[in-house]
Amino acid sequence: MVTTVTTLWQPFSFWAHGRPNTVVGTVLVLEGVDSSQLGNRRNLYVYLPPSYEQSTRRYPVIYMHDGQNLFDQESSYAGEWHVDETLEQLSYEGREAIVVGIANAGVARIDEYGPFAHGRHGGKGERYLNFIIETVKPLIDDEFRTRPDSGHTGTIGSSMGGLISLYAHLRYPEVFGFAGVLSPSLWFGGEANVRFAKKAPFANGTIYMDVGTQEVGGPDGAQRSARYARNARRMYELLVSKGHRSEETIRFVEDEGGHHNERDWARRLPDALRFLLPRL
Repeated sequence: MVTTVTTLWQPFSFWAHGRPNTVVGTVLVLEGVDSSQLGNRRNLYVYLPPSYEQSTRRYPVIYMHDGQNLFDQESSYAGEWHVDETLEQLSYEGREAIVVGIANAGVARIDEYGPFAHGRHGGKGERYLNFIIETVKPLIDDEFRTRPDSGHTGTIGSSMGGLISLYAHLRYPEVFGFAGVLSPSLWFGGEANVRFAKKAPFANGTIYMDVGTQEVGGPDGAQRSARYARNARRMYELLVSKGHRSEETIRFVEDEGGHHNERDWARRLPDALRFLLPRL
């Protein structure tokens, strides 16, 4: 068996204490990882590709947010992304990656995923990224056979997780060479996101961005959804104006009828990964 990790990592099935779960393939859990940058702790989840234990190969790594929702319906709080099932299927296409699911910090989520302040919330995004770069990534690179360069390191998230994923790539392109930005909450922080993107040096990487046409429900849902989509389209056009090439280094998808939920993000994830992940 090629896999060699510390005993602190537990198989998901063991960590779940026999509870029914929907995990497919190999998912490990490390409990209570300390963040000196944020002053809290959280679990990490690691998905290993099907070929990991039968090879000495090194793999791209994707850092994903809201880790509770990625692999298991039972441990999620809003539904499952089916990341494990999706990557098991994509492995038949020669696309494999290690996925690191970083659990959110509950009520602190919106503060940590907000790169800029929005009222009394947000503004801790820089510290959250420092946690990933200074604590999580070194741990993962030490424990697993990764390809640690920026070209093989990316980040994916949705909603506020999409916002911090885009910011991570633009702020630290030397670390995160690609980003999956699903239904990004570009309203959070308002024009600060646009100003930052305009000033940021061109990040020579790859970006997948999408938005649903029915992101917001309620009586004024149609109007708010239209604004949500316009914000995403505006950011896409800005990134193209800075040098990204449509369908080469950036892809923008408007999902007709797409809602703001894990079910639709899971549905769009395979195409996002096909665009972002090279064949091995």
